[in-house]
Amino acid sequence: MRKKIIAGNWKMNLNIAEGSQLVNEITATLSALPDHKEVVIAPPFLHCTTLVQQLQGKNNIYVAAQNCSSFAQGAYTGEVAATMISNAGIQYVIIGHSERRSYFHETEALLADKVNQALAAGLRVIF
Repeated sequence: MRKKIIAGNWKMNLNIAEGSQLVNEITATLSALPDHKEVVIAPPFLHCTTLVQQLQGKNNIYVAAQNCSSFAQGAYTGEVAATMISNAGIQYVIIGHSERRSYFHETEALLADKVNQALAAGLRVIF
């Protein structure tokens, strides 16, 4: 049976203390979660590594990046490469969110490049 994903995108909300508290509340309820379901949280980038560490040893709950670059590396100020995300212990990435398509005019070609970068880095893509 395929695993079902319950995902929450925090967008640009919650500071690290609030996010950590929310993760504690989520993990406290996970014992009731069937094994065929996974919880994925997508905090702001700055909180990802802290929450990855907080979740070490926990089953069925993972951190997602809210975006990744279409470039593998280089002089792209503000971008985060998929390999950097993967190396930080993050397992998922959201690509193609409607807000990014609308506000940042992300095209299908750009999104395809991002997906390719993410898959090459071993990330699981939420599209």
